[in-house]
Amino acid sequence: AREACDQFATADKPRFVAGVLGPTDKTATISPDVNDPAARNISFDKLVADYSEATRGLMDGGADLILIETIFDTLNAKAAIFAVKTVFAERKASLPIMISGTITDASGRTLTGQVTEAFYNSLAHAKPISIGLNCALGAAELRQYVEELSRVANCYVSAHPNAGLPNPLAETGYDDTPENMSGHIREWAASGLLNIVGGCCGTSPAFIKAIAEVVKDVPPRKIPDLPVECRLSGLEPFNISDDSLFVNVGERCNVTGSAKFKRLILEGKYDEALEVAKQQVETGAQVIDVNMDEAMLDGEAAMVRFLNLIASEPDISKVPLMIDSSKWSIIEAGLKCVQGKSIVNSISLKEGEENFIKYATLVRQYGAAAVVMAFDEQGQADTYQRKTQICQRSYDILVNQVGFPPEDIIFDPNIFAIATGIEEHNNYAVDFINACVWIRKNLPYAKISGGVSNVSFSFRGNEPVREAIHTVFLYHAIKAGMNMGIVNAGQLGVYEEIPKELRDAVEDVVLNRHPDAGEKLVKIAENVKGGGKEQVEDLEWRKGTVQERLTHALVRGITTFIVEDTEEARLAANFPVEVIEGPLMTGMNVVGDLFGAGKMFLPQVVKSARVMKQAVAHLIPYIEAE
Repeated sequence: AREACDQFATADKPRFVAGVLGPTDKTATISPDVNDPAARNISFDKLVADYSEATRGLMDGGADLILIETIFDTLNAKAAIFAVKTVFAERKASLPIMISGTITDASGRTLTGQVTEAFYNSLAHAKPISIGLNCALGAAELRQYVEELSRVANCYVSAHPNAGLPNPLAETGYDDTPENMSGHIREWAASGLLNIVGGCCGTSPAFIKAIAEVVKDVPPRKIPDLPVECRLSGLEPFNISDDSLFVNVGERCNVTGSAKFKRLILEGKYDEALEVAKQQVETGAQVIDVNMDEAMLDGEAAMVRFLNLIASEPDISKVPLMIDSSKWSIIEAGLKCVQGKSIVNSISLKEGEENFIKYATLVRQYGAAAVVMAFDEQGQADTYQRKTQICQRSYDILVNQVGFPPEDIIFDPNIFAIATGIEEHNNYAVDFINACVWIRKNLPYAKISGGVSNVSFSFRGNEPVREAIHTVFLYHAIKAGMNMGIVNAGQLGVYEEIPKELRDAVEDVVLNRHPDAGEKLVKIAENVKGGGKEQVEDLEWRKGTVQERLTHALVRGITTFIVEDTEEARLAANFPVEVIEGPLMTGMNVVGDLFGAGKMFLPQVVKSARVMKQAVAHLIPYIEAE
């Protein structure tokens, strides 16, 4: 290939050799054993070793660029990128990288389940000169996915489809013709979707000639000016901008924070542990935190097994993961299992700048975002001044020395327990909230997170008070700029539904309004039942109008009476659809207003949606009968 290119290259039309790294015949994401979904027949490390050897050979052979193509498993491609970057570093020489994935069928997903934008988010850390699609489908079937890539990619977009779909009776083995295929590609190019184009399986020289002819006078696609976002992925993309609503990170898959999850993992009941993760996604968690830091556990093995099992559960793996550990070895083991773009929780300056830079560089090479703790050589930051100083120092090192994208930096300025009875702790929540304001103002594009349950630790065992503290704290922290938090969706309430006396007392503690605020909250807490909500349900709301009852049910996520209230509204309406357009939408508008004001959180909105779904399901037969 090198000799042929050199023979035909001219000054005005150079020829380039793309050294190809294929997908291999193994997948690092899918089990080869239907009876053991956690099993794998290839490891990330083995793929890196093999891809490294191939990369050295391609560079020695005179390749002008590296093309990682026909990607059906994004984790394989991440291993290839890791290998290529490692070889570049060892040789102190680099080549441009092209990436091309494969949509395997009409589902619009790779073989391992990712949609196009999730695929892009997972691999953008390679900073390729192009990303595209090839193989599996013909031009007619591939267009919508090329269009999607064209919309989201901040690099060139390539496409080299097959000559249609397989046809064993055709001369080429495929059912398309040069004339038909080039017509499709001409339309793609004219629509501004392409920068680089060619052909894959079944495309003979006649196809390539026809394609070259139809695009020769068409201007290439312009790279779009995209908003700066933290672009994460599971099977689906998940993008976080500075203006995004609060992101709920599920906290229950943590052996240090959940007694139930710890017991399930220690007993080897991984199927039941998966249900914990699934329930969190169903109740509104947009990211799942996974932590296996337990002295009685092989943390690396447990992390690998659990993440491999998650990969086999689309209802869980559709969301990004947060790989959480105080041990780098466990974090790294987890990163080698995840095809999506995950979050590392966490890195810090605790062990000094050298290790901080080392781990941050590896996080980037694995293609992840990072939680950065406000923690340095002197310990955790517990004052506003220390929080802002450490975050500023960390940001400068990451952005200016490591080249870490600022939008992938997620600061955790430390949420500590309040109302502990120790005077020095009284301002902990205020210092966190003020640090949020400072970070958003002074560290562009950085995000802010934290472990919300920590703030109420003094009241463990009294769930209503803990819920009130979490809700009030988040109400103020989100307004100050907190983007995301590790939360228990079951311990979040509706701000305006907290009894006024309790809410005022919690506000005083969170905002440190009075020296004796903690003592007053302790006294009020004694009158609030611990361990759960009031056992006697207050049905006073049932005395309201049907509109008031429907709104109350939607806001509180109560399904008990929704069918009978919806039926009452239907009987009072001229047409059943009026119930949806009238009282139900009025109730959902209240939900939307509370959510927009930060007085409801996503888990509550998910419950509201379930109530709405039941109400609409009751009305559908009547609507269809009209």
